[in-house]
This record gives sequence, C-alpha cells and structure tokens, in this order.
Amino acid sequence: MPVASDTDGLAEAVGRSAEASEGDLPINELFRSLQGEGRLAGVPSVFVRTSGCNLRCWFCDSYHTSWEPTGDWYSVDDVLAAVDEYDADHVVLTGGEPLVHDASVALLEALADRGYHTTVETNGTIAVDAPIDLASVSPKLESSTPTAERDPKGDGEWADRHEARRLDVDVLAEFVERYDTQLKFVVTGPDDMGEIEDAVARVRDAADAPVPDDSVLLMPEGQTREQLTETRRVVADLALEYGYRYTPRLHVDLWNDAPGT
Repeated sequence: MPVASDTDGLAEAVGRSAEASEGDLPINELFRSLQGEGRLAGVPSVFVRTSGCNLRCWFCDSYHTSWEPTGDWYSVDDVLAAVDEYDADHVVLTGGEPLVHDASVALLEALADRGYHTTVETNGTIAVDAPIDLASVSPKLESSTPTAERDPKGDGEWADRHEARRLDVDVLAEFVERYDTQLKFVVTGPDDMGEIEDAVARVRDAADAPVPDDSVLLMPEGQTREQLTETRRVVADLALEYGYRYTPRLHVDLWNDAPGT
C-alpha cells in the first residue's frame, strides 16, 4: 500500500496509514542477500529497506522508496523478529533514506543490543545519534539532480528541492567524525570527478577526523547489467587515476535488477 506523501521540509515525512502506530517504520523490503557495494561487498546480510526519501535522484535504483514510495508499516519489534529469522550477523539499513525516520534510531539501538553489525546506507544529509558500525554515505552530485529531461516523471518538479538539499558538508563531516565512514559516490562519467574532488576536499577541511583515499569509493551508475557494462570500466579507470577505491555493484552483476537482491 502507499505509505508516503510529499510534504515540505527537509525531513520529508512519510504519511502514516490509519493502522500504523507512532514509532513504526514503513518497510519496502526485508530480505537476505549479499552486500553488493562498498568495503563489505560479498558479505551475507539482512537488508531492511525503509520507504521515503528527502531527495529524488533521477537514477534511483529504489524507485518505490522515493519517487513512488510503497510498503507496509511495522513496529521495531516486528522488524527485529523478521531479522532474527535469517542466518546473518550483518544488517544493512537502507532506503530510500532511512534516517528520515526517528524509529530507525530505535531499530539501530535494538540491533546493537543483539550484537548485530550494522551498516546504514544514507545520503548524508541527516545527522543522528545512533550506534552504527559502518556509515555508507553516498553524497549526491549535481549529475543526480532530476532536471526536466532526466526526471522519471518528466516534469522536473523535484529539481530545485533536490539541488538545494543534496550536499551538506557539515553533516558529512559529522558522519566522518562520529562513525567508521565510507564516502561512496555514484559516478556517471569523468565529468563528475572535479565535483568529487571538491566535495572530498571540503569534507576533509570541515572534519576533525581523517578521510583517507581508500575511504572514498567510486561506484558506476547503472541499474542493470547492460548499463553497468557501459560504465564499470570507465569508473575503474578513474579510481586508478585518482587513487580512490572502486566498488562494484555485485548484486546487479549477479541478479540484474531483480527485487529482493
């Protein structure tokens, strides 16, 4: 059922259905697979995908958590019970943007109490105080903005809001200072590198913690194997040239764009 409505304000509120209670989370998917991206690529993981996002990247690979958010509402206890059914030590909280939901903090606290290793996949625009083992932060570049010609809905309605919100250096610095953080950039081509270099430099200047080159990850844009075929070699060459880490999209290579992977 639909769970989201677009509202004004930075932390786009997800509309709560009549049967949902305060503190529930809108869940789009919950499944076990291999982590496909970042330094933990290949690790068996339980993915908890929330619905709702404060940005609208035109190439979002989770369309039904952002452009047309759908899912069902679950209590934190119900989510924990579902996670416990799987044989995995690693839980990935993802979206959408999971940190728009206050209940994500309660879920992360409960997962930590149970001894799970947690990764949070976030766009890095919302700061929280929560136990996170790995913050997988994906700062959004100008190439992500849904201009009218790239907007999946064709109207460019989100372009200004997205552009105004997509990069918050102070919040990115807070992640770097507070958590073990990887900065994961979705790269559409060589033209993105100047902006990536500038963003990394600005975060390094703002943060009271180091940002080593191997914590900066370049990931090829592409939602299907065919799309990755066109971008992966280009991005790998850029990683070699700039000294950053290349990250695959293992789940796309293995399962293409199938849901629940």
